[in-house]
Amino acid sequence: MNVGLGLPISDPAALLDWARRADAGPFTTLGLLDRLVYDNPEPLIALALVAGATTRVRVQTEVLLAPLREPALLAKQAATLDRISGGRLVLGLGVGGREDDHLVAGTDIRTRGRRLDEQMAVMRRLWSGEPYGDGAGMIGPLPARQGGPEVLFGGFQPAALARVARWGDGFLAAAAPSWAGGLIDTVRADPRVRRAVCGARRGRGHAVLLRPRSGSGRPAGGRGQRPLRSPTAGPASGPPARAGSPGGSAAARTAPSAAGTP
Repeated sequence: MNVGLGLPISDPAALLDWARRADAGPFTTLGLLDRLVYDNPEPLIALALVAGATTRVRVQTEVLLAPLREPALLAKQAATLDRISGGRLVLGLGVGGREDDHLVAGTDIRTRGRRLDEQMAVMRRLWSGEPYGDGAGMIGPLPARQGGPEVLFGGFQPAALARVARWGDGFLAAAAPSWAGGLIDTVRADPRVRRAVCGARRGRGHAVLLRPRSGSGRPAGGRGQRPLRSPTAGPASGPPARAGSPGGSAAARTAPSAAGTP
């Protein structure tokens, strides 16, 4: 099992300390959440800095609210980060369910799911090196990973599973199993859904992403880390993360090859 760590958001200046310690330890992935109307660092910019301060761990958006962004620019930003990090980007994407984020971005919250599907069609095409079209040429650079960075979709509705099957490499559940367990049960119970999700492109294994409590500025291993037992990291102590806050949930990432694993 791969074990990742959700980075704290209250003190952006502390991110590099967290990143360097995680890179020297057992963790495999470092994740950052995305909100617009919230006091958090912009994840793609912050993860670019984290990638430059590390050599081994992967960097992950968890999740990036894609409908708030223009697809061509997002494709370029993601490809750039994947390229300069040596293919270490994991692009976790979601639609965003908070009205204030969409209001400020000038997007329609009612069409966010359809917009994400349209964005993925554009980004997959651009990541493959095809021209944008309508008289515009290729938008580079090409990502380090052929066809684009690894893409995970988060969400709590069956539409999220459909996106995994059509566009993604895995499912990202940024919530406790009590919230996301219904989707996992759907994959277990319905052979058609299970075949669709497990047949998604380039499916990979299973990982757990841990996030410290909101407001914690202590590096990995300090207080505020969710209790953990894993083959690679061993036990950890400390109070559990506070669920429900943008910086306080634990996330389980399930790729298609392990879909249905809690």
